[in-house]
Amino acid sequence: MVKLSVIVPFYNVQSYAPETLRSLRANARSDFEFILVDDASTDETPEILERAATELPNAVHVRHARNGGLATARNTGLDRANGEFITFLDGDDWLAPGYYDDLVATVERLGCDFVRTDHVQCTARARTLARVPHGRRGVVLDPRDAILPAGRTTSVDYAYAWAGIYHRRLLDDGVLHFRHGLRTAEDRPWIWRLHREARSFAGVGLLGVFYRRGVASSLTQIGDVRQLDFIRAFDQVIDETSRDADAATLLPKAVRTYCAIISHHLTSGRFEPQVARKLRTLSAAALKRLPSDVLSEALDSMDAERASRLRRLRRRPADSAATPEAVDGEAA
Repeated sequence: MVKLSVIVPFYNVQSYAPETLRSLRANARSDFEFILVDDASTDETPEILERAATELPNAVHVRHARNGGLATARNTGLDRANGEFITFLDGDDWLAPGYYDDLVATVERLGCDFVRTDHVQCTARARTLARVPHGRRGVVLDPRDAILPAGRTTSVDYAYAWAGIYHRRLLDDGVLHFRHGLRTAEDRPWIWRLHREARSFAGVGLLGVFYRRGVASSLTQIGDVRQLDFIRAFDQVIDETSRDADAATLLPKAVRTYCAIISHHLTSGRFEPQVARKLRTLSAAALKRLPSDVLSEALDSMDAERASRLRRLRRRPADSAATPEAVDGEAA
């Protein structure tokens, strides 16, 4: 029996993959499997993974013929997973030795559907503790109770898939897969669905994942059209939450978060001019798709600067071509 399946997508991370793989070896166990998904890398990552597949116990090496993005690579891993529990790691991050032993022991002790953990953010030589934004630690709760309140950072805003461990029953129930083809913000619809559909969870102070920020090749550092996939991701959050039995309670949080993310991107300054124009057009169309009354309440609850920026955008004339599918076609 496989106790834990670890899904690790890699794409053009030849500088970081060796450290990631060393940390996996320091977490190996006879009942752990490591699914290494090469998302059609064009550097030396494939060769590094081929060697690792012979050195890392219970490693499964899968190579995509075409780059599909992080969501698709994770789905490939999920389709191959045999474990009682599932977790993720990104190909440029690393682990503390023995971390997965502690993670499995924690979820087995608590007996819940999933556990969310703290992590360490690493920027150059700086190290910063990032905590699960949920005050009660080590207590099994209903995941729906951790979505609100709308005006505060909650567990659905801590969307890192690798910051936790998930029981196989969630995979079997169709909860753990990501939206195929999303290039960014793929964790957002995923974490919302997890909190709406799972039955139990806990937040714990377990540390062991080291998240490397500011990597030049990371999509979060690149201002091209793929970044605009956040619109498709949040449209999915809004659509699925709108159909939930508790939509009236949950939608204000989803809409307010969507607005905050739009405002963030509008002021980030990272986008090329052509992409920045498309961002404004698509964001204006996105605001018009939101429930008008819920959007008005969300804007009223925000600070004056952000609310004013978004109200101006909301008043822009509609563009019939401004659809998320337009982004999808251009990114393909």
